[in-house]
Amino acid sequence: MISYIIRRLIYAIFVVFGVATVVFFLVRLTGDPATLMLAPNASSEQVEQLQATLGLDKPILQQYLIYLKQLIQLDFGESFKYGISAFKLVIERLPATIELALASLIISLIISFPIGIVAALKPGSTIDKIVMSFALFGQAVPVFWVGLILILVFSVHLNWLPSGGIGGIGNLILPAFSLGLFLTALVTRLLRSSLMESMQSDYVRTAKAKGLRLKKIILKHSLKNSLLPVITVIGLEMGALIGGSVVIETIFSWPGVGQLLIQAITNRDFPLVQAAIIFFSGIFILINLIVDILYVVLDLRIQY
Repeated sequence: MISYIIRRLIYAIFVVFGVATVVFFLVRLTGDPATLMLAPNASSEQVEQLQATLGLDKPILQQYLIYLKQLIQLDFGESFKYGISAFKLVIERLPATIELALASLIISLIISFPIGIVAALKPGSTIDKIVMSFALFGQAVPVFWVGLILILVFSVHLNWLPSGGIGGIGNLILPAFSLGLFLTALVTRLLRSSLMESMQSDYVRTAKAKGLRLKKIILKHSLKNSLLPVITVIGLEMGALIGGSVVIETIFSWPGVGQLLIQAITNRDFPLVQAAIIFFSGIFILINLIVDILYVVLDLRIQY
């Protein structure tokens, strides 16, 4: 397993390098940040002076080589807007983003596991149809629409929960549910289908023939064997939750890395955009590695 982890880490370095390269060139297609930072009536001399200060007067290839050298040293440069380390800004916003992502994950699991199991045990029933309708709805609607509707209902009309900002649990409920709705629907459908397939297997029929209780069969046999595809999806979607927080954090004014990234793109803050996107990519790769390692823990038949 150690050699497998080492190989995956090497692959991850190449992936991050590819992401960093694409991000570097794409952000520079958005325009010149110097013209955005200065007043509209600024002279061309002032624009050129600011470009030289920001290092944007150099040829693009030279900028790229400097960027790669800094990246190897984990130095993303200083933010054009804030004048401090871009990486430091991302780290400062990281706890809020992790809090939102974990809350979304917890809400998703609390909802999806019970209703997914119930739907699998009663296929074709009214409960199963209601659960599947909810799952289809959750996968069909965009997260930003869900967020806006929740604000309209629970904040504007009912005045039960705050519409944005960070604070207590009340501030977390609406953005966490909005962000986690897609994962809730996806895990519900996957767990239902996986558990239904497992319940038709030979070892379950043998366990029933031995007189084991249904609850014990599900918890000790069927559910464990049904978790591999579910864990895969949860691992992949956990990275998507953190990446998807860009939209939700903006809607709910949640001061995380996602909101910071939107502000950086608007301001054409190249170092900050690069730091945030590479950060998101690194987390996604790390979560995938953890999921792969969990495979062998859950199923010893898997060999690397």
